Amino acid sequence: MFKLPKWFGQTSQSNNQESTLEQKPSSYRRLSAKGLSLAVKPSLIGEVPELDTHIPTFYVIRAYSRSNSLLVGMQTQELGLPSALAPIKTDDINETSAMIFLQDRRQDNPTKPSSRLDRLIAAALANPELQVRLVPVTILWGRAPDKEESLFRLLMADEWQSPNIPKQLFNIGVMGRDTFVQFSKPKDLQKLISDAKAGVGDDLTQIIALRLKGYLDKQRTSIVGPDLSDRRNIAGTILSSPVVQAAIEKEAQASGRSIAQVKAEAQGYLGEITSDYSHSVMRFFDHFLTWLWTRLYDGVEVRHFERVRELAADHQIVYVPCHRSHMDYLLLSYVIYKQGLRIPHIAAGDNLNIPILGEILRNGGAFFMRRSFKGNALYSTVFKEYVHSLMQRAAPMEYFIEGGRSRSGRLLPPKLGMLAMTVNSHLREPAKPVVFIPTYISYERIMEGATYVGELKGKPKESENWLGILKTARKIERIFGTVHLVFGEPLHLNDFMQKFSVKPMENSDENTKNTHAMVQNLGVKVMQNINKAAVVNPVSLLALVLLSTPNLALDENQCIQQIQLYQHLAQALPYDADTHVTNMTPKQIIDHGVKLKLIERTPHILGDMVRVADKQAPLLSYFRNNILHVFIIASFMAALVQRNGRIYRDKLDGITKLLYPFLQSELFLKTSLRNITETTDGVLDLLIEQKVIVDLGDGVLGSPQGNSVAYQQLMVLAAPAQQSLERYFMALTLLSEQGSNRLTTEQFINLCHVLGQRISVLHADDLPDMFDKALFQSFIDTLVRTDYVSIDDKTELLKFDERIDQIAQNAKFVLQPDVMQLLRHSANLSNEEMTLAIEQMSQKRKFGRK
Repeated sequence: MFKLPKWFGQTSQSNNQESTLEQKPSSYRRLSAKGLSLAVKPSLIGEVPELDTHIPTFYVIRAYSRSNSLLVGMQTQELGLPSALAPIKTDDINETSAMIFLQDRRQDNPTKPSSRLDRLIAAALANPELQVRLVPVTILWGRAPDKEESLFRLLMADEWQSPNIPKQLFNIGVMGRDTFVQFSKPKDLQKLISDAKAGVGDDLTQIIALRLKGYLDKQRTSIVGPDLSDRRNIAGTILSSPVVQAAIEKEAQASGRSIAQVKAEAQGYLGEITSDYSHSVMRFFDHFLTWLWTRLYDGVEVRHFERVRELAADHQIVYVPCHRSHMDYLLLSYVIYKQGLRIPHIAAGDNLNIPILGEILRNGGAFFMRRSFKGNALYSTVFKEYVHSLMQRAAPMEYFIEGGRSRSGRLLPPKLGMLAMTVNSHLREPAKPVVFIPTYISYERIMEGATYVGELKGKPKESENWLGILKTARKIERIFGTVHLVFGEPLHLNDFMQKFSVKPMENSDENTKNTHAMVQNLGVKVMQNINKAAVVNPVSLLALVLLSTPNLALDENQCIQQIQLYQHLAQALPYDADTHVTNMTPKQIIDHGVKLKLIERTPHILGDMVRVADKQAPLLSYFRNNILHVFIIASFMAALVQRNGRIYRDKLDGITKLLYPFLQSELFLKTSLRNITETTDGVLDLLIEQKVIVDLGDGVLGSPQGNSVAYQQLMVLAAPAQQSLERYFMALTLLSEQGSNRLTTEQFINLCHVLGQRISVLHADDLPDMFDKALFQSFIDTLVRTDYVSIDDKTELLKFDERIDQIAQNAKFVLQPDVMQLLRHSANLSNEEMTLAIEQMSQKRKFGRK
């Protein structure tokens, strides 16, 4: 219920048509406002602007109606803004209210610019020192997009044309509970006049009114947009496009079928792919998901959405989030909807296109794509043309650039298919400027955790079905902590086009080559910007600490000290300005982990102990990996110092430069190799300041005394990088022992997977990091990119020279002797053992596909 604003009891005198509402007796206004507050429950979109109360402020509304006037008046009072209905009187201004209607059916000529705006412009021209702020206000009675053909279109069009009384009563009665108001950033009237003078024509009021109207129209489009019920509106257009027609004719000629048969096949593909947006379904999702998040999570924290809002009116928005869970689809659309922008069209895997669920997701904006287009040119053409149709209408899009959900918690190498389609569509026929929004999603628990660990160990991936969904639904009563959603630094396609000299609508070989390089670079930058927006949450910090201890347990006071160290490292030398570190105290973090049943506190007379709860270690490794990139350089420095006891700083720099490309590729680190020394110097200075590393002088670094608290902190800090280094040298040792021209990439990855499982069980408490196949794929890709390894075009065998052996020799500086012996023994497989391991992996894959 709205509080009655102070201005309800005021009276005012009118001297122009725009003061009709102010002329009414206060009892009339009080009654009208009371009735409106009962029927209308508006939601505020965006931030409340900060307004200087000493500068006259006027609110610009597209169309006059009494309900619009009352609504804006109530909202300004509710939000503590200068009142929209109070008179404004200065030496230059004498107005009975602070509202300007760009369309006013009360005027003899409703299309004529507002007389109040005209008077303000005249006052500003007469006194160039006069400051006036105009605040555009968007009012939406419902957020349903305009249908191309609808019996109710006239009743729902109050934002596009001035509503009469029956229309507005309809809006209030039907859409009162689905009303939205947005106050935009104030505009300087003197600046508007200056810009208008630079244009053509002398009618400043008309020019400024049109610009304000255009701004409000763009704001409305960014919130609502056009009707996107694709099956009704664009199916015929896509099938009749020259590109699809050519593909149909080509397929008919190649297959010997008739044009009609192939066109029917293309139409079937289109039905399989396209979304079918339904605003009523979205309103259901709004209520359902609000209930779900309340039941499931402690809260959803959103950061930096203002970046998206500022770009939405003039840009084609493409959201490119990381993919942690099936919840991502729902969460991101929900947040965008609640923040007041159009929900995106989401590229979803066709594994989710199951009965009932598939149609619901379509109604929520999902369109479906097959995992592979290989061998089906017609499907590929239809899909690309559908994406192009979305681009031409500037519909916001969303796709998970990793392709699938990460099973390890690290970002996966980017799959560039959708990214390339987006870029090529823009180059083919540019519409709005394209901007990519890298988006970081962080959970404190995920429903799929146990499934992820099983799949990493080699268990076949289960297909999505209703049984799996029902199993998941059983967890609704559980609390999954807080979810964080961070909208990272935007990436403008035009900037990359300029950097790589890519030109739109040009089909030269050089342009194609540059475009390919641009897409590759853009994919990496997206991943780096996702990681820059990381959230160091309480669960990830606990995982980072406790999984780095020998028995997954630590004295509580030591645990608190280690958490404090990590928080200080992240705050004193931030990974990036976008990186957020929890403000919970270490004690609160531990209590939070106990509440989520991820860790346990064991009372003891000598001091309480904190340990990882039973069977939670593999799941906690997932959350540690979410933030590993934030601390990996500090961990890497600690590992080198701790392993050697004493090490020259220049030797440390040399090893860092040798191995950093693998860390950078695996974790999408933002720092370039040429700048890594500057970064490591800053980290080392900070660790020396914290007494975790000792500066022995003459360029020598050393460990603290072995029985000190600082040495215990050094050991825990070193452990995460130690695990990555063990994986690297296991792979290098395997290559070195097997020799050049003996293994294909697939054989190498499968053998690393098998060896990783064995070493993990024997040495690392069955944590999945050692046997994640995606990490070995990234490792071999880096070896190829840095020219340490090449792949024979004919045999597909891995070729390398003695440099691999030389890199492997550095293992003695980073690995413990027992680990080195275990790696050499495990990697020195006989031909029979290697063949058996590869056959077993092949059989598992076939079984998984079945």
